Amino acid sequence: MLILIVEGLLIGCLLGLTGAGGGILAVPALMTSQGWSVAQAAPVGLLAITLAAFVGVVQGLIQGNIRYKAAIWIALVSIPSAKYGVYLANIISPQWLTLAFSLVMCVVAYRTLFKSVSDSDNALCKINQQTGRFIWNFKTASILGGVGIIAGLLTGLLGVGGGFVIVPALRKLTNLNIKSIIATSLMVIFLIGGISITINLLNGFEYPLDISATFILSCVVGLIIGRIMIHYISALRIQILFGILVMLVAAYLLYSFISFVVVNGIPHLF
Repeated sequence: MLILIVEGLLIGCLLGLTGAGGGILAVPALMTSQGWSVAQAAPVGLLAITLAAFVGVVQGLIQGNIRYKAAIWIALVSIPSAKYGVYLANIISPQWLTLAFSLVMCVVAYRTLFKSVSDSDNALCKINQQTGRFIWNFKTASILGGVGIIAGLLTGLLGVGGGFVIVPALRKLTNLNIKSIIATSLMVIFLIGGISITINLLNGFEYPLDISATFILSCVVGLIIGRIMIHYISALRIQILFGILVMLVAAYLLYSFISFVVVNGIPHLF
């Protein structure tokens, strides 16, 4: 149980610092500490990240950092793809889900460590500098909707909050400041996560109450700590730390998939 608490504190702290990374680390952490498959760990990890993100949403709304119209639009567009992602997660072999998860994490780690994702001068979705709100038009709605489709699919399929897609996408495609990006990402995570949790419950998934409660409380406390620490740690150091951590977890998951193949042969896809 102590390992579970430490995992929750670290993951919640990372979510609070970056607005991303919680779900992508929560699932492999639960797989390792509880001996679960992706399909078992994803709903519990998502539940914890979603409820922890809600704390950040409340803070963001109070401080006025959240672009709530954009967050609601991204979440609404994600509903069909999130539902399809949950359906795929229930029929695809756990080993192949593990491989998919590790490959996604490799891409995230690479872009975090070696790619610049900030280009506010050429942002496709621009903010009105006088109001601080998006200039809404067909292009803005389409681009943010595309982000929602991708985030929703990965949320349903892999049980991640989608922040690791949303944060770099908003940094690349918009001229929002980093505080608004993180706060808006947390609101999207909360909304998309709530949708996927509802789908999981309707599909009959039963959450283990003791493990879920412990992990959720730890993530919430960790997020609060992270939101305090964000004022004292540079964004570059946070980005580097996150990238290295994601790469190490991806390597571990790839190793576990390869080990399974060596012992049991290539698994069936479905």
